[in-house]
Amino acid sequence: MSLNDDRWPRRQNIQETVVLPPASAAAAELTEAGLPRLLAGVRRGGGATPLREHLHQHGPLTDGRLRGSERSALIELVERSGLRGRGGAAFPTGRKLRAVADGGRRPVVVCNGAEGEPASGKDKLLLTSVPHLVLDGVALAAAAVGASEAIVCVERNAGDALAAVTRALDERQRSRLDRVKLKLSAVPPRYLAGEESALVNWLNGGPAKPTVVPPRPFERGVSGRPTLVQNVETLAQLALIARHGAAWFRAIGTADQPGSALVTLSGAVAHPGVYEIALGTPLGEVLAGAGGTTGQVEAFLIGGYFGSWLPAHTALPLPLAEQGLRAAGCSLGAGAITALPAGWCGLVETARIVRYLADENAGQCGPCVHGLAAIADATAQLARGNHNPSLERRLLRWAGEIQGRGACHHPDGAARLVRSALRTFAEELRRHERDGPCRTARRNSSAPKLLPAAERSWR
Repeated sequence: MSLNDDRWPRRQNIQETVVLPPASAAAAELTEAGLPRLLAGVRRGGGATPLREHLHQHGPLTDGRLRGSERSALIELVERSGLRGRGGAAFPTGRKLRAVADGGRRPVVVCNGAEGEPASGKDKLLLTSVPHLVLDGVALAAAAVGASEAIVCVERNAGDALAAVTRALDERQRSRLDRVKLKLSAVPPRYLAGEESALVNWLNGGPAKPTVVPPRPFERGVSGRPTLVQNVETLAQLALIARHGAAWFRAIGTADQPGSALVTLSGAVAHPGVYEIALGTPLGEVLAGAGGTTGQVEAFLIGGYFGSWLPAHTALPLPLAEQGLRAAGCSLGAGAITALPAGWCGLVETARIVRYLADENAGQCGPCVHGLAAIADATAQLARGNHNPSLERRLLRWAGEIQGRGACHHPDGAARLVRSALRTFAEELRRHERDGPCRTARRNSSAPKLLPAAERSWR
């Protein structure tokens, strides 16, 4: 598989070979708190796990008829577990559930499967392989907050995921499994479509673009009602916590970030794909479980297109949990990690990503429309070697000026990426300034790209 191949192998774990337990021992295996957890139900031959097999693997779930005290108890369980959102912001899930439950009106639950991050494949894997685990989480979240309606949002171009969820919903309806009304919505395949206010705006009949907050969705969302928007992986984790408890969930991970998480490895990795890890596992150990790297690695992009570049020697020992990553100036985000091989130009890859982000802006705020375009042009100039003493200073100033402005955090992510690239690739920048563009920068726009979806010319 080439470095730029965007086909995600369906890897269940960081082990080379995953031996799934026999169905009769599945519950006992899960309660031992080992891995895999989320991906324990992934079928060896591929395809979505059918409902009967899913229930045999994980056991039955409440039918959703929770009274006030029971709803509160479920939310308290999630709070004790320490589960945080797996969509990128890492917000405490229990706190979010309680805010919606206390909203005063009949709420709505939205399962956010609009995985706009090009470097991530985890949510699509869950929806495609274990859709019932996700839908269990949706039904439980609805029961916890007192919702009678839940909407599962999937990118309209994610054909396999849409088909798997459609079949799963049909199975559940025929089995009369859920008390909540579950609906499927196919959303536009845009980078910003998964931003929660953009998703709510789309479901309310508007464009899939972020809106100015407050009010936030938990205050007024779909049809003006309190709305819980949760990521696919977060809801799948919720389904396991409800079955096995908070102590089971906290048996792996760190004190601040307990549990497991899915990460998507790409780039110079022997076996790129989606892996389940215990939070806090050092990056080097995760890579070793994925077969190691395919050669010398210069840097890692941690956190996807809104992430940060780190030199390889800094990144490899880092524990993959927010506390350790934050100290190094980055975040796990949606769990996307890309290894940049030696010989590839980090400035060129950054220029491609920033151009992609500029083109994907919502077109409604000055910092995105004008600021990101200017930053993309300046980054491309640096990548080409068209450097003057003031260009880098202007780029840093512009990155600071767009930070925290606009209706969403789109400018913030681009600014963070650019600043990290200027730090990590400072030596490469000096070489470009001294010797002109490197070999990678001189390739034409049809050359292979390290990162998916940034295939447009960086001009």
